[in-house]
Amino acid sequence: MDGKDYSQTTEEAIQEISDDIWKLSQELHSHPEEAFQEHYAHDLLTAYLEQQGFKVTKHAFGLETAFVAEFEHGSGGPSVGYCSEYDALPGLGHACGHNLIAISGIASAIGLRAVLQRHQISGRIVLFGTPAEESGGGKKHIIKKGGFQDVDICMMLHGANVDAVYPQFLAVQEIFVDFHGKASHASTAPWQGKNALDAMLIAFNSIAMLRQQTPPTHRMQGIITKGGEAYNIIPDKTSGQFGIRAPSKAELTVLRGKVDNIFHAAATATGCTVDICYREPALDIVSNSVLGHLFQSFMERNHITYPPRAEQSALITISTDYGNVSYVRPGLHPTFAIDTVAVLHTPAFALAAKTSKAHERCKVAAKCMALTGARVIEDKSILEEVKREFQKTSKEADQEAIP
Repeated sequence: MDGKDYSQTTEEAIQEISDDIWKLSQELHSHPEEAFQEHYAHDLLTAYLEQQGFKVTKHAFGLETAFVAEFEHGSGGPSVGYCSEYDALPGLGHACGHNLIAISGIASAIGLRAVLQRHQISGRIVLFGTPAEESGGGKKHIIKKGGFQDVDICMMLHGANVDAVYPQFLAVQEIFVDFHGKASHASTAPWQGKNALDAMLIAFNSIAMLRQQTPPTHRMQGIITKGGEAYNIIPDKTSGQFGIRAPSKAELTVLRGKVDNIFHAAATATGCTVDICYREPALDIVSNSVLGHLFQSFMERNHITYPPRAEQSALITISTDYGNVSYVRPGLHPTFAIDTVAVLHTPAFALAAKTSKAHERCKVAAKCMALTGARVIEDKSILEEVKREFQKTSKEADQEAIP
């Protein structure tokens, strides 16, 4: 690897705060908070960052549980952004390991700060505290408020059961559907009714049939949130919540069109009407290979090995609102293994996310994330290469055509 070796600097800085961030992680894990309700986490993390000397903006971007922590050394240097997440899952707590994501962002920022200070490099660090990744898409709100615009790159880490620099994160869109029919007595005069439950069932069955003609890389799920009031009343309203996923923004758009046709056809078949609400999608991640190469090289020096990039995309197929960030700024979202075979969003993964082994592996990944940021700030030719690739991939993503 070309350039100066800042490994010792980052390692010493992160090791110095190891006990602190362990306590933060354990506190978050034992106080799980769902989307936009992360008040304890917000106050805990911002208090620590202020103690560490960062300039902290609480309740940032009009969100009660978002924050920004900044540090600048010198002036005029490049800026590197990191993201921390800290929301939990309903009923499962930190089964996605956001307690680790929270401290990985802090450790990355503090590791990079040590490099800037000790080696007298001009640069700026911005740590974004981003709520509601699991539901509501906090990063999407932050983007709308102008967040991420003043950093050159933005990266983050995610604990998982596998190591991957380029995991597959699917674009996902939530859909809320209401069918409106006409109530009638189900025995006396069913023919006078318009059955909104039949419309919902037609939609479910049609989506199931669509799966046969849908690539295995795509996903479609749904639940009925309101099915009627009583068995002997023709339901006049039913509601459902659906999620559709695809490997790219363009493919998601195509899939949405097919599912939209299904909902309208179900309404037509039953004489009902339908209201469809599409929540803003969380997009796929556009991974920057320049940043990926740097991060992987640092991780390999710490004895972490990876399969070829093409194989990594099959290791994890989940979704995240960080994908939207990667469409507006060059970025990277690697996963680091926390010594468990359990998959994300399970009770077993929640237990694994609070172990000392998970903590140690988080520190290694954060050190390598800090070093990646250091190389970008130190060598402006690397940043130029990062930006060139971002411009190219952005145009490709916008122009991608799906038959």
